[in-house]
Amino acid sequence: MLGMRIGLYAHGGSGNHGCEALARSTMRLLGNHDYTLFSECPEEDFRYGLGELASIVPSQNDMPLGLGKLAYEIRMKIAPNDGVYWRIRYSDFTKKIKGLDFAVAIGGDNYCYSGFPERFSILNRKMERKGIPLILWGCSIDKVRISPTILEDLKRYRLIVARESITFDALEEFGLGNVILMPDTAFLLDDKDIALPGCFIPNNMVGLNVSPLIIRKEIAPGAIMQNCRRLIDFILENTDMGVALIPHVVWKGNDDRIPLRQLHDEYHSSGRVLMIDDFDARGIKGVIRHCRFLVAARTHASIAGYSTKVPTVVMGYSVKSRGIAKDLFGTADHYVLPIDRMVGEDELTDSFKWLVANEDYIRMLYNSRLTDYMSGLNTSILDGIL
Repeated sequence: MLGMRIGLYAHGGSGNHGCEALARSTMRLLGNHDYTLFSECPEEDFRYGLGELASIVPSQNDMPLGLGKLAYEIRMKIAPNDGVYWRIRYSDFTKKIKGLDFAVAIGGDNYCYSGFPERFSILNRKMERKGIPLILWGCSIDKVRISPTILEDLKRYRLIVARESITFDALEEFGLGNVILMPDTAFLLDDKDIALPGCFIPNNMVGLNVSPLIIRKEIAPGAIMQNCRRLIDFILENTDMGVALIPHVVWKGNDDRIPLRQLHDEYHSSGRVLMIDDFDARGIKGVIRHCRFLVAARTHASIAGYSTKVPTVVMGYSVKSRGIAKDLFGTADHYVLPIDRMVGEDELTDSFKWLVANEDYIRMLYNSRLTDYMSGLNTSILDGIL
């Protein structure tokens, strides 16, 4: 694998710091190569410093103007088709991939959401026609989402790396023989110290990450935010800990800072609830490392907690949170609170109480399991494949 030209693609942009963490940690694991990051939002990647590690190339091209735009609009009015749109946006992609030795799809969640598999399968077909070997990297896929179309696309990969055993078992159940199991590379992400706010009490803060995504998926309207309020109330009234509100995604329309600022506005007068600014993925991990506990909605916020041995509970909605917790701790029970169970006001507080009561046990589990778990992060599993 020495000195290869590797393309990283299906990358949404570093405004989602999970995407950034995957890009950084993938390059760290694979080692010294010539990397090109094909990005859906290159300006974000430059902003958070990925240009220091890889050549950043926009994966999309602009929509046509003039007669081309008119022809597109007429076609979409007659027969709307998202595939037409994405084929136009990726029409120049073939020109950008010349000379690649292989390509790694680092958007591990892309098969979890409607429209994303169909969108990125366009890129897969383009690279397949050019004879470029494809790897699906660090993926989580619920088996109920594996349609014949998705299964056909999954067969295009020379290798699929599942990041947790629920996905691994599901893919093997569908007869895919090109699957291996390896932890999410973000466990390898370096953390970086930042200047913490003066009211941040190192090792006595509860990190809280909430996302618009889980709010959109909640069963009972308003339940997620009300659970967060009840949790903060409990912490302020029954402990000496503070609460650090930590954003992990800052995308327009999916910005963690919106619900977190709402909580900050309601509780900042306490002097013990503070808002963490936006940093790159390493800086966010540095903040989480100094927390005593973490309550997180975003998968890669939870991985930052796990990998720095912070007792963590995840507000989960998919196989990825359950699978990662199961593989690390032996069970997802207590470590993952499914959001479809958050229908009252106190489910999150009850989960946090369990976390506090079992703090020493969880830290013992980290000390006994984490090194062995992370030993699965090595490139020897790729020998003979690439």
